[in-house]
Amino acid sequence: MNRRTICRIIAVTPMAVAMAAAGQSPPVLRVAWVSPERAGSKSPNLAAFRAGLRDLGYVEDKNLIIDTWWGEGSDERLEKMAGDIVRARPDVIVTGSGLAVSPMMRAGVKLPIVFVFSADPVEAKVVASFARPGGNLTGMSLFSLDLMGKRLEFLKEAMPGLKRIAIIANPEHAGEPFELKAAQDAAARLGLSYHYFPVRSESEVEQALAAIARERDEAILAFADGFTMSFAERIAAFSVTHKVPAVSGWALFVQRGNVMSYGPVIDECYRRLAVYVDKIFKGAKPADLPVELPTKVELVINLKTAKALGLTIPQSLLLRADEVIQ
Repeated sequence: MNRRTICRIIAVTPMAVAMAAAGQSPPVLRVAWVSPERAGSKSPNLAAFRAGLRDLGYVEDKNLIIDTWWGEGSDERLEKMAGDIVRARPDVIVTGSGLAVSPMMRAGVKLPIVFVFSADPVEAKVVASFARPGGNLTGMSLFSLDLMGKRLEFLKEAMPGLKRIAIIANPEHAGEPFELKAAQDAAARLGLSYHYFPVRSESEVEQALAAIARERDEAILAFADGFTMSFAERIAAFSVTHKVPAVSGWALFVQRGNVMSYGPVIDECYRRLAVYVDKIFKGAKPADLPVELPTKVELVINLKTAKALGLTIPQSLLLRADEVIQ
């Protein structure tokens, strides 16, 4: 083995130093990426996770294999796949969405699972506590009540005359009552009244939007989870037609045509999962790895949508935006 070859192996992972000295190949990390998305989708979450692994020295087809398992939009399909996933013997399962966590749990999967979870993972009984997960699951939680009030503050800054909002939320999202309380408290501080619309299905979303138009609510606050995000484009179309600005917590909401979001940088959360996977691969137990909250947040504004709404975004708000979509 020449010096150049050894240097390339060492660059892959520090563990390779000892392996090269012993004349062995470095161990290969095998990850099962399990997602409710459709096969062939250009998943930004997977791209971010891959980038995080590259930062740690993992290179696909050298010391890393990522097997992708796609649910094609079906929880049941993911649950049925669980046996095949386990038989493939990955070192770690990484869920491409919080929606993939429940199917793995229902199937009784005991392999290490690392997640990004939009709901409260304790309320959802995914982990015992943030500090000590206690089982085979850990990862990142997007559940941050502190950001709820800031979303309404930004909305109020963009609409100084705002008096009445509509809240659209999935009541089956674990921790939703806490989110609602945070929104109610923030609305009270800002002198806003609100209508609350719990939605569990497409028909209930349509009923809520019809009621918002009928009651002439002036803006929409949509709580962020996978379910409500699946209707982001529908909400955006309604928003423009009825001139009712809509805000939420994920940039995806704005990228799909709504006016504003304030919340965690999702890409950074999926990059962070690589650190969890690396630690587990090196012997750590998920039970002992605390669930983390995002450390980076972003304000995203869609000026094209604002123009369609007839809404002038103050320069003071634009200067604070992390991304402005023209």
